[in-house]
Amino acid sequence: MFSELINLLGACFRPSSDRCAHRGSVAGGCQDGLLWFKDLGQHLNGEFSMAVVQANNLLEDQSQIESGNLSSLESGPHGTFVGVYDGHGGPETSRYVNDHLFQHLKRFISEHQSVSADVIRKAFQATEEGFMSTVTKLWPVSPQIAAVGSCCLAGIISGDTLYIANLGDSRAVLGRAVKATGEVLAIQLSTEHNASIESVRQELYSMHPEDSQIVVLKHNVWRVKGLIQISRSIGDVYLKKPEFNREPLIAKCRLREPFEKPILSSEPSILAQQLEPHDRFVIFASDGLWEQLSNQEAVDIVQNHARNGSARRLVKAALQEAARKREMRYSDLKKIDRGVRRHFHDDITVIVVYLDWNMMSTVSSIRSAKLSIRGGGINLPPNTLAPCTTSSEASDN
Repeated sequence: MFSELINLLGACFRPSSDRCAHRGSVAGGCQDGLLWFKDLGQHLNGEFSMAVVQANNLLEDQSQIESGNLSSLESGPHGTFVGVYDGHGGPETSRYVNDHLFQHLKRFISEHQSVSADVIRKAFQATEEGFMSTVTKLWPVSPQIAAVGSCCLAGIISGDTLYIANLGDSRAVLGRAVKATGEVLAIQLSTEHNASIESVRQELYSMHPEDSQIVVLKHNVWRVKGLIQISRSIGDVYLKKPEFNREPLIAKCRLREPFEKPILSSEPSILAQQLEPHDRFVIFASDGLWEQLSNQEAVDIVQNHARNGSARRLVKAALQEAARKREMRYSDLKKIDRGVRRHFHDDITVIVVYLDWNMMSTVSSIRSAKLSIRGGGINLPPNTLAPCTTSSEASDN
């Protein structure tokens, strides 16, 4: 109670541009211009830090942390869920995933009474099917929603196991301490699905042997059918169901030739990682961060500074690098408003999840209060569709 009072008083006496905006009764964040952040919070297995910076006119990144009971049953299992959803073509798909993926996961965990790769796969598929149903309903009045999609990165800590599921090119990176040297090494946990990766292009060629143009090098960037960099996603229905690759969808978002089988997939890559005491933290982030920082650079920043504000520190480092590439000052970059800012960097979402073993070893006996928090941004009407972007207009997914 005393700590809550101190936090409330602290929020009241901060400058207005940096005042915490409480979202719900459990957790809140602070908005500073285009930056939203939660510098430090507590999840069931340790602490976390979270930050989002907006570049698009409509924030296309969505994110969440859910901690406590992972099922609808009183008996659990208990743990922590982390989601980073990097939208493209508009925010509708990432918002949909933010609203539905964890709910589907809870339902399937309740049915199976455990967390598993199969349960996670079912939750992803139910989310994909739900969004496809939404597209079908909205198609007559908002056909452009067929060209909206989202990458989807999810992490679930249950007991001493970390599950990582991914569609697209967001990334989860583990910071693991080396006993002999004391250094903390970066270990990438997620598998990415981006046409810039040779193995992804080979996978696409093998799945579509009849199509020599399944991936095209356009403006020095590999793209699936010359349109999109990622090969797996939620949404992007116009590249999965041929009945949506037609008018009234605008021409620049359509393929000229018809197709019979889905071009993109919604099948996630899933990893089950046994956590060890020398595993320190996991960085979950959209590709806006990884376009600017390497895995090891990000891990070094987290390891070499205090936990408080670690996600915001990573965002700042990425923005500083984006400014350096454009030969401008970081302070000048921060003055650029959303929309125009997208020419300098993407939306960036970062969640740093610390692994505290003294808490994880006793988690089975803990029934702590539920944590539910979502990354913020500039509030705009929820049903606003962004226009479809072509490969020359944006370097998104």
